Amino acid sequence: MNQKELNEIRRHLSLKRCGIHKIYGCFVSSGKEIISDFQTSFGLMSEFEAEKYLSLLKKTLSGTLGKNLLDLSFSTQQVVDSPEHKRLSALRNTQLEEPSARAAFFQSVIASLSLGDTPYLILLAHDVYDVPHRGGDDELQADASDQVFSYLLCAICPVKEEKPELAYAPGDKVFRTRGISQIISPPELGFLFPTFDQRAANLYHALFYTKHEEEIHQDFIDEIFHTGPLLSAAQQRETFQHALTVSLNETCSYDVIQGVHEQFRERIAQHKESRDPEPLDLSIREVGAILQESGVPKAQIEAFEETCIQQFGENAALSPSNLIDSKRFQVASPQLKISIDPESSSFIEARILHGRKYLLVPVTDEVEVNGIPIHFPEEEPC
Repeated sequence: MNQKELNEIRRHLSLKRCGIHKIYGCFVSSGKEIISDFQTSFGLMSEFEAEKYLSLLKKTLSGTLGKNLLDLSFSTQQVVDSPEHKRLSALRNTQLEEPSARAAFFQSVIASLSLGDTPYLILLAHDVYDVPHRGGDDELQADASDQVFSYLLCAICPVKEEKPELAYAPGDKVFRTRGISQIISPPELGFLFPTFDQRAANLYHALFYTKHEEEIHQDFIDEIFHTGPLLSAAQQRETFQHALTVSLNETCSYDVIQGVHEQFRERIAQHKESRDPEPLDLSIREVGAILQESGVPKAQIEAFEETCIQQFGENAALSPSNLIDSKRFQVASPQLKISIDPESSSFIEARILHGRKYLLVPVTDEVEVNGIPIHFPEEEPC
């Protein structure tokens, strides 16, 4: 899915537009025991409750593609005949109305997921979207539907206890202790199946959501989707940094790293300005070309590419926004840590003077130390 398709489904998920009829839930204790298994009619809820449930489900379509939202791809053999795809398809095809299919899914989640000492709620909903025709002016025409998109949304939300508090009791006109309440928190993870690609259902893909980009809940993915190991955004960055370190050796200079950072930052900015809904990806060879522009010798580039192929896969698509922090440039050693505006990073020089390593940082504005403006001594005559 690209950003435009994701936004279209998010806009559809409103009380006036969506076609959700029931919400199915399974409340699970921290000890993996089912506390409650329930279903509730969406139409019979109060508007407040319906909005709350819809907000939790919709949250699983939030965040950044490639970071919080990860594409999971099924093989052809999985789609043809695999227990994980059959399980998801059974839920979708029966619109969640088959109790045995729901029970099997809930048991699979419980077996593969733990949120530590925190109980959690599994929410499931089925929706049908009459996909409107998109005109030549790129406007959606609500009265002209191309096809129907039938899909599942799953949100898994921690349930946390609210501490007892004094609350006003209107009948007694006094403040009394309010009992312990169990409150549903925003989802920790969830998914959309199938994805909405080219504005149609793609049974070969699911969109997985994780609240924390460094935690992808691999055991859950293995059990529910069985699509193989994934690298979180944080793991991708660490792997990329390791590949640079071990491959470039002595050529891994300040100028090279600054140049790579600047090239990535420029591409991220250009992609954002272009409003291209497709995610920005680079092949391993394209990253190698950036290293070549930064002056890295061919032998080191080949070593870097080979390391990346081993770690990411030969046809990996690398997201620059996962590999660097485009809004920050940091120089650190055991003795110091300097954060620099990325646009000014090219002004810094790494030099050896009189046998010692130095970072030369030119400054043109006022400098403060511990919040106190300082003055520089006069330049000594040569």
